[in-house]
Amino acid sequence: MLTLALDAAASLGTIAVLRDATVVAEREVRMRSADEERFMPAVLAALDEARVAPAGLDRIVCGAGPGSFTSLRVAGAVAKGLAMGAGRPLFAVPSLALTVAASDATMEPGSRWLATLDAMRGERYLALVSVGDAGRLSAIEPLGLAPAGDVAARAAALGARPIGPDEAMSAWPHARGVARCLELVEAAGPVDIASWEPVYGRLAEAQAKLLRSQRGAP
Repeated sequence: MLTLALDAAASLGTIAVLRDATVVAEREVRMRSADEERFMPAVLAALDEARVAPAGLDRIVCGAGPGSFTSLRVAGAVAKGLAMGAGRPLFAVPSLALTVAASDATMEPGSRWLATLDAMRGERYLALVSVGDAGRLSAIEPLGLAPAGDVAARAAALGARPIGPDEAMSAWPHARGVARCLELVEAAGPVDIASWEPVYGRLAEAQAKLLRSQRGAP
């Protein structure tokens, strides 16, 4: 089973090619560039390293956010385009799950993690992620937004450890984490390629400013 995994919930876009649950190629690329589009070339480079053409893939899995509005749109568009072009199913996985699943240090059976990602405006996106007995993710519960200062207390109340780019356990969402989420991905089933969009979490700043101006708010 050949899987192309993509995620761009943060400023770092990540790509992984999996043969069953083994990563055979991966790439990382900074998403924001005024001079060039970097994500699709990195996808093609990873496929080339794995010696797989898009038509040779069995499925595509895309990080579904929440996270950076622009970066998620880029990854989502690439995933949908490849899935439609190759006639392959598209699956989605919460990007915060990939924050936990990408690191060997987090896979202690029975452990619980409060995964976080900067949501700007002093807030963070949260999700409670549980690791099963087999060292694979067993449950993901999105918890929405919370003030950054509330993360430690929320984690303690949930019996979880905070993990994220700005936490003591520092980690970013990474596409290679799909290898440890496959059971959950498969259980959720494929998305409808035509209608699916990532979960952005909140409006892009430009859209938020436009809405505030339309309402006469500062």
